[in-house]
Amino acid sequence: MTKKANNKIPKMDDDEITRLISDATRKAIAFYWQTRAAQRKKQETGGKIDQGLRSAVTGGAQMDGFIDLFTEFVTHAGIPQTCVFRKRAVELPGFFRPTKEWDMLVVREHKLIAAIEAKSQVGPSFGNNFNNRVEEAIGSALDLWTAFREKAYLDSPQPFLGYVFLLEDCEASNRPVGVQEPHFKVFPEFVNASYVRRYELFCRKLVLERYYTASVFITSSSVNGLKGNYKTPSDDLSMERFVKTLIAHVVAFR
Repeated sequence: MTKKANNKIPKMDDDEITRLISDATRKAIAFYWQTRAAQRKKQETGGKIDQGLRSAVTGGAQMDGFIDLFTEFVTHAGIPQTCVFRKRAVELPGFFRPTKEWDMLVVREHKLIAAIEAKSQVGPSFGNNFNNRVEEAIGSALDLWTAFREKAYLDSPQPFLGYVFLLEDCEASNRPVGVQEPHFKVFPEFVNASYVRRYELFCRKLVLERYYTASVFITSSSVNGLKGNYKTPSDDLSMERFVKTLIAHVVAFR
């Protein structure tokens, strides 16, 4: 008799599932800051330091802890490990460009089930990077959904599209930011909004406008983050809601 793989989430109450997600998120947060510090130290030791704090983001891999988290819950939900792609074979055809690399894909039997993008930002420069992140996220989503409409992913059903963002929790990111209004008024929610607030609005609107199926927005400081500490500014953008929505989507393809 063939032994069946133990790849289904055992029956647990909601509180236990929430605890598992919280514990996994804390591990991912700690991994992020540990990896970032190690990359910074390696560049300093090698005598080549990127301008400013850019060394902390050019090394990559900081968000791997989050991809580990999603992979674990997806496979426990019944999706074979062979259907989860990360670091390799993560390109998808686009409509406005040939291909786009995602941080994680779930593809089974030539059907695109899920695609996830995981991004982060640390200080001190939040202004230009915020605009770049907004344009990048919207552009990637528009490219994917247009390609989906044009049958680039064959007969795939509508996939889960997820966006995850981690922002450094510091004085600069929490400070109110002024806006320039030389011709027209900005929307009132942006007036004197900090970058924490701006990113919260951004991630929420990505879902409200259906660019993404679900989004996560969490903040963490460089000091307490090493212990896995983080904040969730809004429940509708929590890791718990994101993971549960992802699981609910993928179980149909077990």
